Amino acid sequence: MKKIVLLFLTLVTVTIAGAQPARRLQEQAAQREAEKSPTAVTLSERARSQYTAQTSMPAEVTWRRDIYRELDLRKEKNAALYYPEEPLGDRVNFFTLLLNLILDGKIKAYECRLDGNELFTPDNELDIDNMLDKYYIGYTKENGKYVITNKMDIPKPESYFIKESNYLDQLSNYQTRVTAICPVMKDSVIGEDATISQPMFWLNYDEISPYLGQTQVMTSSYNNTSNMSLDDYFVMRQYEGDIYKTSNLRNQPLSEYCETDSAMQIERARIEKQLTDFQNGLWSDADQTSATGQQTAEGTQTKKAAKEPKQPKEPRQRTQRAPRQSASSGERISVHR
Repeated sequence: MKKIVLLFLTLVTVTIAGAQPARRLQEQAAQREAEKSPTAVTLSERARSQYTAQTSMPAEVTWRRDIYRELDLRKEKNAALYYPEEPLGDRVNFFTLLLNLILDGKIKAYECRLDGNELFTPDNELDIDNMLDKYYIGYTKENGKYVITNKMDIPKPESYFIKESNYLDQLSNYQTRVTAICPVMKDSVIGEDATISQPMFWLNYDEISPYLGQTQVMTSSYNNTSNMSLDDYFVMRQYEGDIYKTSNLRNQPLSEYCETDSAMQIERARIEKQLTDFQNGLWSDADQTSATGQQTAEGTQTKKAAKEPKQPKEPRQRTQRAPRQSASSGERISVHR
């Protein structure tokens, strides 16, 4: 009986040991299949949990101002988001990376509302089919996944909208971070020498930052080894963007109350100066408070020293003089004054 049980346990052990390598081989094959595409971006849940992206904005802050900027890809500092125009080995441009992540279901995109603001809620999620049809991107569905039939159909945005949140945390630290991104297409107005902006969709930066941290971009035309991750690119504010709106009570972009281009430039400079003055004022106020505190402490010590009563002098002790001696008789005569 013992031999039968021992034989049974041996067979079970061999079966399990044989099944484990087979399962690992299947998983490795599936992973290699997913990595065949040069534009595929994979990030395990473990990698996502270990990735140290920029810290999220606290729920409670003492001061905050939201700024919307447009990053024109024709500017040198923003070229890192445009190139390469076509996939180059394992390198793709920023928009192709975002589109692949959306089609693979790894990140969610959200509709652009008429008021121009972002809304990251389930009822405002992007209708992917409508978006692909709107921009004439050919695709098929295989096992519930989107597959682009022609890579040449992928559009090339000419700019990006980003939302910056400038805030003061509970420790009075001034911070600036990107919170949302939106690719923008440009269309020419028929019969006019003008273009209109067509925002495609909004993305929550906190959701895409782990993937951006795994993607390297070249940031200099003069030093081709000057690379950094896309996440560092945004966190370190290596981009250049013009303000087109701020969060305000009327939800007005600058174009609605600036009648001319020169007026818009003046307004942009005014807003930038407000932010700079506020940030610099934090340091000067702190220095002033420190200096004032030191002066107050020194003044208090001076006044305290001035008010301290003088110590009374000790009374002089009178000493008795030695008695005079008579020179003639030699007798001692005590004379006391």
